Amino acid sequence: MRFRPHVRHHGFVILAALLSLSALALQAAASGPGFPFDHELRFDGNPVRGSKRVPGLQIAASGAAEIDLWCASGKGHAIIIADQITIVPISIQDNQCPADRLRMDEDLLNTLTAVTHWRWEGQLLVLDGPKPLRFHPASN
Repeated sequence: MRFRPHVRHHGFVILAALLSLSALALQAAASGPGFPFDHELRFDGNPVRGSKRVPGLQIAASGAAEIDLWCASGKGHAIIIADQITIVPISIQDNQCPADRLRMDEDLLNTLTAVTHWRWEGQLLVLDGPKPLRFHPASN
């Protein structure tokens, strides 16, 4: 029987590809669930005194984002690649907010636009940046 090196090489390439795919599948399974596109996410915090509103975020698979702050709300765009995230506000309306809530909205929006990564921490979605923001999927 004659040795055919090209057949052996081809088999090695297939085996290496299968091992790589298996490693990627295990890594994906170990990293937990993916980003919760098209789900309403509520800020993990209490409403401010005199209001029932809690900030929220909803990001579509297309990247379109709905941003609700303490008082203001608007639209934005999100880019999510693996565990990296960038959120860019496009149009935010202040909804005739009092000055103290506008300051809170500005602080929250600045923190939101500074996030760089996302991860799951139990049932909470954490957006990591200079200050982590925690959100939970809305139950309604």
